Amino acid sequence: MKYFEVEFTISPYSSDASDVLAAMAGEAGFETFEETPTGLKGYIQQQFLDVDTLQQALEDFPFEEVSISYNISEAEDKDWNEQWEQEGFEPINVGNRLVIHDGRHLPESPADISIEIDARLAFGTGTHETTRMICSALLDKKMDGLRVLDCGTGTGILSICALKLGASKAVGYDIDEWSADNARHNAVINSVDDRFTALLGDASILNKVEGTFQLVLANINRNILLADMPSFRQKMAPGASLILSGFYTDDIPLLLEKAQTLGLKLEKQLEDQNWACLVLTLA
Repeated sequence: MKYFEVEFTISPYSSDASDVLAAMAGEAGFETFEETPTGLKGYIQQQFLDVDTLQQALEDFPFEEVSISYNISEAEDKDWNEQWEQEGFEPINVGNRLVIHDGRHLPESPADISIEIDARLAFGTGTHETTRMICSALLDKKMDGLRVLDCGTGTGILSICALKLGASKAVGYDIDEWSADNARHNAVINSVDDRFTALLGDASILNKVEGTFQLVLANINRNILLADMPSFRQKMAPGASLILSGFYTDDIPLLLEKAQTLGLKLEKQLEDQNWACLVLTLA
């Protein structure tokens, strides 16, 4: 696959601005990033680069005092997936009960629950605040026997976490074929593949999914959440919970307003840096 290398310059530079930029560029199709002294280098398949979408994302950047410029060039040919697999990520502890790790970096001490993730460039290793917050919310819930719907499953990490906490079945979907395959792969290496199904598609695929769910998870950007929440609501059983993340704290009022129109009430709110997570309940 051919990639573009896009060098972003952040002025004035800050790690918070860099984190937010990476998240927004990820929503625009970028797969991986390298830090630079003044910003980031992002890599995206050439067929997926939409300059208008990228420009709009930068115009919506939430830090008014920050300016971002970028330069696009053709990236050197290399196996990006191989590079990711060689580098991996250090073990991540959540709530002193859960440890998330890859196959190359094993945890130094055991935890109640261990999840191994072979990311293969799909979103969801636990390194991001939004993933950690949802995992933390799952640790606080009684999961025994629940049917779980995982919207935008990525690596499948949230489904795997729910299943290891006692959920009976998880169904995930993702618009990216590579992510859906990766989620199935991770379910196998975590020995939960007999209870996990990964589907390819967007929220419209829920029309083909039978039954309802006691727990719905969605770690997606704000605009998609606002558009898809009615579809999530239709698949929720009475008394079900909806856990949302992937958005900034400034977006909370918009999401709570939408939730109220759907008969959902706020149970818990989590924040980490500029990111937020909402736990909602269907009355």
